[in-house]
Formats: sequence, structure tokens, C-alpha cells
Amino acid sequence: MKPFRPEVFRIKPIRHPGASLIVPFVDSERVILLRQYRPVIRGFLYELPAGTRDKGESELACARRELVEETGYAAALMKKLGSIFPVPGYSTEKIAIFKAWRLTRKNISLDRDEIITSSVVTRARIKRLFKAGRIRDAKTICALAFCGWL
Repeated sequence: MKPFRPEVFRIKPIRHPGASLIVPFVDSERVILLRQYRPVIRGFLYELPAGTRDKGESELACARRELVEETGYAAALMKKLGSIFPVPGYSTEKIAIFKAWRLTRKNISLDRDEIITSSVVTRARIKRLFKAGRIRDAKTICALAFCGWL
């Protein structure tokens, strides 16, 4: 068997600063789920809140910021569940997945280009949406699996 030589691969990856995704638990049976317009697919996706890290920002700081920006809630407690590489064939992106709970209401501050509505959804509804093929966002599916909801 020949030794592995990574230099033979001439892939020029898209460099990505990383991202954080949050599973915001209202209680043990309900989470906040977003319905977000994605121009690339010209449609809406059900997603959990997530976003790209700013330069020098930690995964946790990014998670805290994105949770408030996209849902209007802050979390007293957050725990990292793991991380994923969503598109390792062409990008260095790594998404840290956090569980958030003990939520308190803050002001929502969506970016100008974001079209997002949020709702509180039960575990049973999440399973129905997934089985019906309505939850198709890969990072959201992974995060729900990390939580044992899929």
C-alpha cells in the first residue's frame, strides 16, 4: 500500500472562519425553530439559529450573539455538544453545535438581508416535519441528532 500524500490533491478550498449553531430549548420538549428565506435555493428552510464567526470571535461568543440576533432570546446556560464539517469536499467550514437553555427575552436584531420567522416547536412536531421531508437543512438535522431528537 502506498503512503498517503495529501499534497497530491490539488483542491483549493474555500477558507471559512467557522460558525456556531444553537439548539435553543424553551423547556425539555420545545425548541425555537426558524423559517428562513435562502436566496440561493429561492425558498424557505426550517433551521436552527446559526451564523458565521466574526474575526477573533470564539465559538461560544458567536453562538451567544447569533441566538439573540436571530431569535430575540439570550441563554443563561450553553453547552457545546460537538462540531461538524458540513462541506469538507470544498470548504474548511467547521460548525460548533451548542445547546442553550434558561432563555430570557431580548430584542431581536436581524441583519438587513435576513427574512426569518421563529416559532416554538415541540419534539413531536420536529419529528413530523423531518419525516415529511420539511426539515432539509443539513446542519439543523445534525444538531437535532446530537440532541437525540432525530
